[in-house]
Amino acid sequence: MIRFTSTSFRYEAEKPWVLDGVDLVIEEGEFVVVVGPTGVGKSTFLKTLNGLVPTFSGGEYAGEVVVGGRSLSSNRPADMADLVGYVGQNPSASFVTERVEDELAYAMENLGLDPVTMRRRVEDALDVMSLHEIREAPLGELSGGQRQRVAIAAVLAAAPKILVLDEPTSALDPGAAEEVLSALTRLVHDVGLTVIVAEHRLERVLPFADQVIVLEHNGVIHVGPPASMMAHSPIAPPLVELGNLLGWEPLAMSVREARRRVGDVKVLLEDCELPTVRPVPEGSALTTSNLTLNYGEQRALKRVTLDFAPGTLYALLGRNGSGKTTLLNVMAGLLRPSHGTALLHGQPPFRMAPSDRIDLVGLVPQDPGDLLYAQEVGEECRTADREHHLEEGSTLEMVQKILGKIELTRHPNDLSEGQRLSLALAVVIAAKPKVLLLDEPTRGLDYCAKLSLIEQLHLLRSEGVCVVVATHDVEFVAQSADQAIVLSQGEVIAQGSAREVICHTPVFAPQVAKVFSPLDWLTVKEVMTALGGKR
Repeated sequence: MIRFTSTSFRYEAEKPWVLDGVDLVIEEGEFVVVVGPTGVGKSTFLKTLNGLVPTFSGGEYAGEVVVGGRSLSSNRPADMADLVGYVGQNPSASFVTERVEDELAYAMENLGLDPVTMRRRVEDALDVMSLHEIREAPLGELSGGQRQRVAIAAVLAAAPKILVLDEPTSALDPGAAEEVLSALTRLVHDVGLTVIVAEHRLERVLPFADQVIVLEHNGVIHVGPPASMMAHSPIAPPLVELGNLLGWEPLAMSVREARRRVGDVKVLLEDCELPTVRPVPEGSALTTSNLTLNYGEQRALKRVTLDFAPGTLYALLGRNGSGKTTLLNVMAGLLRPSHGTALLHGQPPFRMAPSDRIDLVGLVPQDPGDLLYAQEVGEECRTADREHHLEEGSTLEMVQKILGKIELTRHPNDLSEGQRLSLALAVVIAAKPKVLLLDEPTRGLDYCAKLSLIEQLHLLRSEGVCVVVATHDVEFVAQSADQAIVLSQGEVIAQGSAREVICHTPVFAPQVAKVFSPLDWLTVKEVMTALGGKR
């Protein structure tokens, strides 16, 4: 179905090769996961599958890619549209209509399909992605996760033979992510769809994978079965880390398989003490009381009463559309409550002047581009230093702590989604506001970059900053959060210590908690520390 022959690519001469002499075959009807650190070139690899690279990217290109019998050297991306469906990291950027159902029909209209076929395929796509309830909804009113499902459904409606997805679960809650991946797997098994996915949240996708492609920074690619590839992968989910810790060979790729192999370890852990819960400091940095917010006739938040203490990291959880982003926007002063109050250090944030508010609260939205305006990374960092009255180099130092080395002359739009997010995070975090609000801050970040982010957030917490993170990344929550709050349909349905809230829910529990249930262990690091010299 797909063949790479001595394929090489780099964006500029004298720059390192992103792909270097790649020889690769992907068979029809396979579910393939592309793995690699943030910025290694996963998105570039995916874009070679329909000719976006090098047709629109430019750069130096050699070798040949043949997809479904068509050579990309003689076929443009438009010629591949009926064969390859592509959804990028920012699905909203591809929308061209205003309504969900219209968006699903648009690609088929361009392909010239008859109305009867279009209607049937729209219904099929709505079924596969569970979108019937919002089929009439305006795209602009959807949550990030809902928009992601719509983008996938719009591509599926055109019935491609190959589906290429870049970070398809990054904005989805755990339940929705599993539904989407299960639906795609059914299409792989039942109709021979070939699915190629680049994803950082490997704990979600590896159980579905037939093959894994590992990219390295030198442009070299390795291909093979999931267990053998993950044994040497530069990034690994908790389940793989646990398997390496316990010496499993082959590694377990699913929680079910791991549970069958941890019997003796589980017995040892029953006699070990769990880490103590970090106490919540006294005082309030941010409070809400009977907070209600309506979008027209739709109620997004319902009587939300919460108290956020300084020096504490809170995780805000819930399904897509549960009100997490709306709550952050109210607390940042971007939205005015319909009823009730939100108080930031005793003042309603929406009444505060932006110049006064910026020192008290910082918000990083889901789309990092909303905070990035300069033409170069270095210029963006220098501008942030000036605007926040910081010592020169402070913002760049924060970028490097989270992400590592980065080219200062690159345009922010040329960065990977994870790199752009790290830049936006650094712009806000470097200013050290009293309250830090982050909306899906781990999108596009690999496990190493997430650990660096957690280190910086914990440092801010130790300095008395209140950190509130809206996220679907339960592994991030397990490693970082002190307290957790769960929203459903705009209401608070659970709150307490992170361990108490997430350990015993099948949706929000991390992999380690599922493996050792009913014990309350959250991370591999906790297990390793507890076992100590017992093995």
